[in-house]
Amino acid sequence: MQRLVLRSLLLLFVLSAGQAYALDGAIESLRETGKAFASVAREVSPSVVFIQVEKKSDVATGELAVPFGGEDWPFGDDLFKRFFGDQFPGGIPRSGEPRGEQRTVGQGSGFVFAARNGLLSDTTYIMTNNHVVEGADSIRVKFQDGREFDATVKGRDPQSDVAVIEIKAGGLPALRLADSSTLEVGEWVVAIGNPFGLSNTLTVGVVSATGRTSVGINDYEDFIQTDAAINPGNSGGPLVNLDGAVVGMNTAIFSRSGGYMGVGFAIPVNLASAIANQLIESGEVTRGYLGISIQQLTPDLAESFAIEKGKGVLVAEVTKGSPADQAGLRQGDVIVAYDDRPVTEMGSFRNQVALTPPGSRGQLTVLRNGRQETLSVTIGTLAGEAKVARSPAQGADELGLTVQTLTPPLAEQYGATPGEGVVVTAVQAGSLAARAGIEPGSVILRVNRQDVHNAAEFSKALKDNRSAQRVLLLLRKGDVQRYVALRW
Repeated sequence: MQRLVLRSLLLLFVLSAGQAYALDGAIESLRETGKAFASVAREVSPSVVFIQVEKKSDVATGELAVPFGGEDWPFGDDLFKRFFGDQFPGGIPRSGEPRGEQRTVGQGSGFVFAARNGLLSDTTYIMTNNHVVEGADSIRVKFQDGREFDATVKGRDPQSDVAVIEIKAGGLPALRLADSSTLEVGEWVVAIGNPFGLSNTLTVGVVSATGRTSVGINDYEDFIQTDAAINPGNSGGPLVNLDGAVVGMNTAIFSRSGGYMGVGFAIPVNLASAIANQLIESGEVTRGYLGISIQQLTPDLAESFAIEKGKGVLVAEVTKGSPADQAGLRQGDVIVAYDDRPVTEMGSFRNQVALTPPGSRGQLTVLRNGRQETLSVTIGTLAGEAKVARSPAQGADELGLTVQTLTPPLAEQYGATPGEGVVVTAVQAGSLAARAGIEPGSVILRVNRQDVHNAAEFSKALKDNRSAQRVLLLLRKGDVQRYVALRW
């Protein structure tokens, strides 16, 4: 009996010691993690700037000009008055001021970086967001050590929301740029900036997702999504890895309150730096142009084309006389690679083409009727409102349905004729279309008695008649044609 008691006591001692050792190890691990974040802050902070922008505006008496294009301040005015007084950052005019020209103050962040041609002895370039400095009459930047400089805009690109400002001073520390294409979901990242005017604020999180291209913020998107806290004022600041190298530029948040909700977006530094270097070298961005309409391969479409899911993008339309047309690209081709780089998503492919210098030659690998072919294309120059490789307008929110252009394979699948109408690929439950009995697989031949030949024409016909809030559709399902009138 004594032996049993001794063994039990010994076991309890060993377990307790093991638990204490594990606890000490966990605490030590947390200490090391904290030291890593502190090290990043020490390395990065000297290169991050607070940007203050003054703009002219016309404000009526008693109206508030809310900064950042957002809703009311998430914590109300009182909190910020306690820190900043009556005229806290953001430039909200006080009630009682007369209508007329007012000077509002906006704010954001930025960081020093080395241009492609290296650092200059008398000029420092700072990367930030276009929306931070757009329309600025004057720009002032402040470094962590208290030094302040007047800055001017070197170049802006609203389509990507990237801008470069410059100050006439040299010898300022520049951040290293990482290769954002190697970033993986789950990696630690650190955001540094000036949220709500609170300078040199550090937040920590992980990469939640990469390649977000349908956010609807910019024309050219390839966002890094992170749960590191990003708030108004963080715009333009760096998102860095644990080595202190920039992986992205903080740009936007998803928020219903105007404040942090766990979803932030950053422009990958590979894209941002490519745009920034063009702005420095020529003051503008010249984008490559193909002249095609593309769409994502849904599982059903991939099955129809006998292609592995998630591989390639579908060519829905080729603009006559465009570089793609001259290269022999056809409607119904599936682009699976561009310059030997796999193509899996529309947004990243569009960005890759856009960043290809006009006049250079590229290689398109396509699947056509089950066979793989390689086409050589001379990239054109994007002009005016043209799109590098546009996506067909497919949505009809008022009706609750989605359509696609009838490519030859789709036409064969649905017993239709290519170029005659559009096929309904999805119908939202409970929508106008669903209540009218419209089903996936129906072919819409006419909108308000006008023939439609592709998804773009369908979208335009709806848009032209949107004010009437009703539409007449001619549909065919199988061998049966019928009219459907919808009102919203």
